Amino acid sequence: MIRRKPQRRHVELHGDRLAYRVMGEGPVILLIHGITSDAGVWERVMPGLARTHTVIAPDLPGHGSSDKPKGDYSLGAHACCLRDLLLALGHERATFVGHSLGGGIAMQFSYQFPELCERLVLVDSGGLGKDVSLLLRAASLPGSELVLPLLAASRLLDAGAQIGGLMNRLGLRLGTDLEQMARGHNTLSDGASRAAFLHTLRAVVDPAGQRIDATNRLYLAELLPLLLIWGERDSIIPVAHGRAAHERLPSSRLAVLEHSGHFPQLDEPECFLEVLLDFIEETEPAGVERLSAAS
Repeated sequence: MIRRKPQRRHVELHGDRLAYRVMGEGPVILLIHGITSDAGVWERVMPGLARTHTVIAPDLPGHGSSDKPKGDYSLGAHACCLRDLLLALGHERATFVGHSLGGGIAMQFSYQFPELCERLVLVDSGGLGKDVSLLLRAASLPGSELVLPLLAASRLLDAGAQIGGLMNRLGLRLGTDLEQMARGHNTLSDGASRAAFLHTLRAVVDPAGQRIDATNRLYLAELLPLLLIWGERDSIIPVAHGRAAHERLPSSRLAVLEHSGHFPQLDEPECFLEVLLDFIEETEPAGVERLSAAS
């Protein structure tokens, strides 16, 4: 019997607590959230995926209910953490679905551990171009750690969340972007969370934009089924990044959800589920033999 809500669990990895949510049975889908977010960003699509799959959604280190240690918050470190999580839970391989920062982590994982990756799904992903929202670029500036406590404690973010919620109720999907950004910054009220956020952000963003551009390495995913999902109205990372990546790798699939912003899994969960499940059903997982032959 499939539970209607994910189970909240945690595992200790190298002395640190990693929180995650899990539900369903079958082949594994691992969902990776973006910066200042947590596993809750997948709550509208997890039940649908869990009808046919084991769905695992961790809170990345420094996020949500996971520990916020001093240490490495690079893409490579996050990829290693996800590998260790899979192994700790007794799973050998998975389809990886990464949103925003999580897309960059998913790509890094596929480069570091191709034998563990069956498919790659990038949702409004970072790492595919330089453009990113002005707010994130500003947060990467030297000295921003002095401003973040004031921002997190201000009523401005509460107002942003309320306005975003109102826009959503009026059917203006861009409100989700504003609401989620405000909610994310409200998580930065303590020093450990702010430090983890800044370490994570500055690993991938500087005042000029995104520091890491993986487009010149997309060819490494040619033997890996790849799906790009993007919100047409994304106000944080433009849909042009998804279209350009698809042109570079014609074997990939691209689905642009016209009524979505940066969070299509929240804006249009039914369409998101349909696109993702069709992709999984219609593609064969990358086999270890194929990956070995390509190396």
